[in-house]
Amino acid sequence: MINRLNSITERFTEVEKQLANPEIMKDMNGYKKLMQEHSHLSEIVTEFNVYKQIKQELADTHLLIEDETDHDMKEMMREELRGLEESFEKSETELKALLIPKDPMDQKNIIMEIRAGTGGDEAALFAADLFRMYSRFAETKKWAIEVIDANEIGIGGFKEIVYSITGKSVYENMRYESGVHRVQRVPATESGGRVHTSAVTVAVLPEAEETDIEIKNEELKIDVYRSSGPGGQSVNTTDSAVRITHLPTGLVVTCQDEKSQIKNKAKAMRVLKARLFEAEEMKKNAERSEARKSQVGTGDRSERIRTYNFPQNRMTDHRINLTLYKLDAIMEGSMDETVDALKMSAREAMLKANS
Repeated sequence: MINRLNSITERFTEVEKQLANPEIMKDMNGYKKLMQEHSHLSEIVTEFNVYKQIKQELADTHLLIEDETDHDMKEMMREELRGLEESFEKSETELKALLIPKDPMDQKNIIMEIRAGTGGDEAALFAADLFRMYSRFAETKKWAIEVIDANEIGIGGFKEIVYSITGKSVYENMRYESGVHRVQRVPATESGGRVHTSAVTVAVLPEAEETDIEIKNEELKIDVYRSSGPGGQSVNTTDSAVRITHLPTGLVVTCQDEKSQIKNKAKAMRVLKARLFEAEEMKKNAERSEARKSQVGTGDRSERIRTYNFPQNRMTDHRINLTLYKLDAIMEGSMDETVDALKMSAREAMLKANS
């Protein structure tokens, strides 16, 4: 491990020299890649310096204890030694985690799809609540949200909503939201006060870049039609809505959020590319050994991942047995504790797999 860390330190110094060269700015793609590499290496080098400093302090404290004759002073030094040993162990664990190869998709933007499942109007209302929760969370991260397509119902819910989130480390933070989200609460439409259980499905798709996937024009069937709003009323008098069918796979994507047919087509293509990219990644993952099975969840949309119990103000994530009694705050976008716990659990599984 130390040899590898020394090599990383050398590479970090080399990258810093390259970034100091004004010529590098002429190639913006190369500059961007170097900046990303610098950011990643900087984290490792900083922790490695902490590790080396604690290691030196441990060695110095051992020598002082050997030379010390005063009993009370010796006990104080031993207490200090115990603290240093804990810090050293923590730093070593952190370094091992940092040395796990980063998933190249962690930095990607995403397309999220939220669909009402069992529960009728109540499920559609909860789909809207989840969209609001994710939107609030995105605001705290300074991410940008753009609605691509939405199928609303008259009472403020969504049968389906598709949108993109762009920003720093979006997929890294949102990747574990895929799956079935179950809600238990008294619906607004329920007069008897009975608790109902409904379900909403969430899909998180890493957004494909131009180089990630290639789609040929002859593989596409593109239809245009007049967009409509809740209840079937027409909201546009021109054929601006777009339906794209990917003939080889049968995937169908629609978009009617914009009044411009060109904009709707561009948005629909983004969703199609993301779905095809996800399908390709899932195929690759299935071909790999058991490595992915130890991670948090499978990304399978049929997997029940979480329960939101409103009467008890409780949120339970079933994959990591995490229960928090602050559902009200979570629904307002305070998701950090849940997201961090999921990332930590995945990291621990990866450490175990690589040990």
